Amino acid sequence: MIVLDLGGVLVRSDEVMAAVASRLGVSTPALEEVYYGPREAFDLGGSDLDYWRAVGERLGVAVTPGDARELTAIDATKWADLSSESAAFLAALAGQRTAVLSNAPAHLARTVRDADWSRGFETLVFSAEVGLVKPDPAVYAAADHAYGTTPDECVFFDDRPRNVEAARVHGWTAHVWEGPDAALVTLGLRTG
Repeated sequence: MIVLDLGGVLVRSDEVMAAVASRLGVSTPALEEVYYGPREAFDLGGSDLDYWRAVGERLGVAVTPGDARELTAIDATKWADLSSESAAFLAALAGQRTAVLSNAPAHLARTVRDADWSRGFETLVFSAEVGLVKPDPAVYAAADHAYGTTPDECVFFDDRPRNVEAARVHGWTAHVWEGPDAALVTLGLRTG
């Protein structure tokens, strides 16, 4: 089973940050400094209003319930946008068993499940749905359960070294994401 992270692997964060920052009326670098701080609670199923208010407080921006709904919609849409490069990568994986393991809030999980490109995955596992986030060791066991795999059957790609290390401790073959070409070489689907 080839297991892929979403953000930083299949979806680039720069487009997400720019769109959210624009809606908040702040610079992208300012948003990047605060975006992930309160994200874990959101990825575990916390409310969108609580998350966006926490982000807004750190930026000195008041966030209303209406703002939170709009920000959630932008966040989900941008995190679910697949680039042509990622689409080509997924096409190169055709015929392989593939899955997703992503730290993601419930709204993003729904948006990705509804996206046409996600239908090629055998299984999608999102932190908000299992109540666990990477790098918690239990999330990899929960993913194995959802995939119907044993740890030695999974090859995992993530952009965060701590998530890769935790996956390795669990028994997965895990790699820090270095782009689609490098992944295809690692998987033996393309020569270097």
